[in-house]
Amino acid sequence: MSEAVPAAVPQEASRSLLADLVTLTKPRIISLLLVTTIAPMFITPAGMPSLALIGWVTLAGYLMAGGANAINMWFDRDIDDKMSRTRLRPIPSGRIPAGAALLFGITLGALAFALFWTMVNPMAAWLALGGLLFYVLVYTIWLKRSSPQNIVIGGAAGAFPPLVGWAAMTGSVDLGAIYLFAIVFYWTPPHFWALALNKTRDYGNAGIPMMPNVHGIPETKRQMLLYTLMLIPLTIMPAIIGLSGVFYGVAATLLGARFLQLCWAIVREDGVTPKTWKLYKYSLSYLALLFVAMAVDRWVPFGQPVQPARELILGAPSDGTAPAAPPMTDHEGH
Repeated sequence: MSEAVPAAVPQEASRSLLADLVTLTKPRIISLLLVTTIAPMFITPAGMPSLALIGWVTLAGYLMAGGANAINMWFDRDIDDKMSRTRLRPIPSGRIPAGAALLFGITLGALAFALFWTMVNPMAAWLALGGLLFYVLVYTIWLKRSSPQNIVIGGAAGAFPPLVGWAAMTGSVDLGAIYLFAIVFYWTPPHFWALALNKTRDYGNAGIPMMPNVHGIPETKRQMLLYTLMLIPLTIMPAIIGLSGVFYGVAATLLGARFLQLCWAIVREDGVTPKTWKLYKYSLSYLALLFVAMAVDRWVPFGQPVQPARELILGAPSDGTAPAAPPMTDHEGH
């Protein structure tokens, strides 16, 4: 029995290290990013994606987002130590050295770029890398600690996944992809400010100029309502322009109505109430269900969209079929 104890310790340490490395990637956040990456692949003019392509985009997308999150944790290790919700993360708690976390993040990003380039296409690779660089350089390093508009401008990094999914299928970015980018862009402020309202003291302790800390709770709520009022028409627009069909249009309308109802409810209340946290949680489900509805819309046997002529924004025009790299042709899904 005495020999089993030393053997169990390294195994436990290995499991703990693996768990901490996974924590550095922020898997719960990535799950939503992957939904907004994969769903657009079902609505492009290129038709239905293969299972192999979905698999490679999912793997590479997770690694790229995970790398960005690990680098973010490396840079934010000082303020993470001052916030109750983040001080137990692997770096501020001392379980993983800061330098090792940075190397881990860079390695994940490099591996993800290589996978996108070789197994998907170069356009998707550059867009995914652009999302990482925007998140790290623009949001994390520049805006997060310097401006209450940090989540508005820097939050655009979270809107890159739809561009990546679209480009994975078409090799380009056109008007449909830009609409999806705009949806996530305008969703981000009311979503994140709902969290900030509940964590005002934390952000104040860390010296982060979030909207509630700088402009106050009432102004933050008004800004949330303003962005929500801009968001809802944007979400319905894909059904109007023929990017999606009737099913998606109805789903977007109903989901948006609930979002607006919750946002209006917190505007009418004084201070921060449980409804603010309820709005934050709903906003997560809202975006996921919205993008899932886009994908499901293509399987509904009625109200199918009439695809408009493509208006190319970035990349080379495709022949309407998804670009498949040679290694994937033997593994196509049906």
